[in-house]
Amino acid sequence: QVQLVESGGGSVQAGGSLRLSCATSERTFSPYVMGWFRQAPGKEREFVASITWRSGNPYYADSMKGRFTISRDSAKNTVYLQMNSLKPEDTAVYYCAVGVRSTYRFYVQSDYDYWGQGTQVTVSS
Repeated sequence: QVQLVESGGGSVQAGGSLRLSCATSERTFSPYVMGWFRQAPGKEREFVASITWRSGNPYYADSMKGRFTISRDSAKNTVYLQMNSLKPEDTAVYYCAVGVRSTYRFYVQSDYDYWGQGTQVTVSS
């Protein structure tokens, strides 16, 4: 069972930045894709960004483009989400997810096989 350990959440004022990290428990693990989703209070969980592990191709939800950057460190089996120009509406629990199967539906939650416990991001105005 692969475990994902997230870190980097916290509280920040609008316009600030945070960097989330997600490390997998298995060092020899080679996923197909790793992604970030988020769930705001009272809302459904939504896609934020993903990155294919082998090629490093990133994909973003439209509302995140230009503000968020996803990256990965293959040697550390870690994926990062750099979030800049944060807005109060970015407040949510952010979840890391791993997909081991080939997929082009990077925004679809059911195409991911393992999930982290979530890390809270709070942006105040």
